[in-house]
Amino acid sequence: MEWGASPVSALPAFQLVAIAASAGGISALAEVLSQLPAAFPLPVTIVQHIDPHHQSSIAHILSRSTPLVVKQAGNEDLLTPGTVYVAPPGSHMEIDDVRGCRRIRLALTELVHFVRPSADRLFESAAESCSPVIAVVLTGSGTDGAAGARAVKRAGGIVIAQDEQTSEFFGMPQAAIESGAVAMILPLDRIAQAILKLARGADGSKQA
Repeated sequence: MEWGASPVSALPAFQLVAIAASAGGISALAEVLSQLPAAFPLPVTIVQHIDPHHQSSIAHILSRSTPLVVKQAGNEDLLTPGTVYVAPPGSHMEIDDVRGCRRIRLALTELVHFVRPSADRLFESAAESCSPVIAVVLTGSGTDGAAGARAVKRAGGIVIAQDEQTSEFFGMPQAAIESGAVAMILPLDRIAQAILKLARGADGSKQA
């Protein structure tokens, strides 16, 4: 999928990477994170749908695949470049900006699309508090993330969706694409490089 050419000087200074995944997502997340360097210049936040009644080991699993620091997000955590924050099971993860300090807020509010944490809540709060944002929708069933993708686009961010061929479940990427907010549809093995180019301010206009 083509998106309009943009000179390096015109690209926005992205503030955050927000990634959403559901079914099949852990291996996809590991693939993306494995290609990001230890000196990655932005914080990374992750919503992975998981059974809220079980303690999550996702942060530990992902930490084995990447040089980045990976942790389960805590309420009031300050966003730090090069750190990956994984939403805990059963809590929405939102981004808040308090007097210029961007931090994580965990919320036990109602389910969104029958899930908590919700990609929509992460994307929408990030778009409001931390624009512009790089949002990524990976493999998963359902439509969570589509409304949030629109919010990211409206706020000047970029949305990337995993393509159908490499998605174990295409529901979430397809819903995001059908929302009209997706700028790039990429196979899994090309998503990290697109993120890295955007984060570093490189011209990604030829990504397909």
